[in-house]
Amino acid sequence: MHKWHQIFHKSTGLSAYVWVVFCILPFYFIFRSSSPYAVVSGIVMILLFFTCYVLAFVSRGWKVYLWTSLQLIISITMTLLFSYVYFSIFAAFFIGNLQNRAGFITLYSIHLVTTFATINYGFFSKNHLLFTQFPFILICLIVIILLPFNTYNRNKQDQLEGQLEHANKKISELVKLEERQRIARDLHDTLGQKLSLIGLKSDLASKLVTKQPAQAKQEMQDVHQTARTALKEVRELVTKMRGARLEDELQHVQQMLQAAGITLTVHGSPYLSDTSLLAENVLSMCLKEAVTNIVKHSTATACTLSIIPGRTELTVVVQDDGIGIADELSRFKGNGLRGMKERLEFVNGSLELASDSGTRLTLKVPNTASRPPLDNDTA
Repeated sequence: MHKWHQIFHKSTGLSAYVWVVFCILPFYFIFRSSSPYAVVSGIVMILLFFTCYVLAFVSRGWKVYLWTSLQLIISITMTLLFSYVYFSIFAAFFIGNLQNRAGFITLYSIHLVTTFATINYGFFSKNHLLFTQFPFILICLIVIILLPFNTYNRNKQDQLEGQLEHANKKISELVKLEERQRIARDLHDTLGQKLSLIGLKSDLASKLVTKQPAQAKQEMQDVHQTARTALKEVRELVTKMRGARLEDELQHVQQMLQAAGITLTVHGSPYLSDTSLLAENVLSMCLKEAVTNIVKHSTATACTLSIIPGRTELTVVVQDDGIGIADELSRFKGNGLRGMKERLEFVNGSLELASDSGTRLTLKVPNTASRPPLDNDTA
């Protein structure tokens, strides 16, 4: 439920000034009565209605239904005694804020039936004031039919969006944790053994430096070589962590196709500015797999790569003039196509495959507004 002091501005879908009018309007209907007793009883019911309205928003459990029932009773009484039917709009809005589906349907049905019955009774009893405000009553009936469902669905949507945002944050935290663990494992596997070896050889060299200088020198050379190997592996590890860039992968693709005797034609720029690093990394891996398939299976002589940026997504089309894929059922069952499809789906992308004159792969990944630069971008 919403806090009672927030509902007029954030949840109703109406201006706060409209609700102020609905709060003042019942006094006009009450003071039309000539009986002081009726005026006093009307004012008491108005104050009691808004008290129940506020209490219903701040209460929990069975008390919510108690205060709502009192609202419905006061709304019916105001309609019968003073021809004021617009409290039903307040009740309709509150019912739409109920989170329990069974409670919402029950109170919605009761409110709708009682309001229609009360208004019809007023018309059958030839209440002149009801007839004069017939267009407004008709609008009121439409509101109490549609408003609860609109409010209920909007609240459910907000709740689902909140749950989705929470799930995304949790997934992001788990991804970061898994990435930290992976980096820790890689560093341990890369450096742990070699640092241990460096330590052992350094200790051995320090012991041999006076007795066997030549052997000590050899041990220090081994330490030097081991350190250089470790440094190289660390650099390779960092390079892999940064991910593959499309322009870098394009150079590898050109070398691979050139070695296979396949002509490559590129349309568009491989320098991407609106695509996330993760999506570009996935796209680069898929491009590498696609070209590997062309070299291995297509018997093609030419390949065309088209890079087509769009407002919401980036499209890369890889077309060759090879033999294509004859078996429709095996399109996503081999040659790495299934892996490409799964990678693209992970970043909300897609893979389309056509095989008429050669094979055409259409890779699509979503664009993003901005992305953080890589280290070599700012160098």
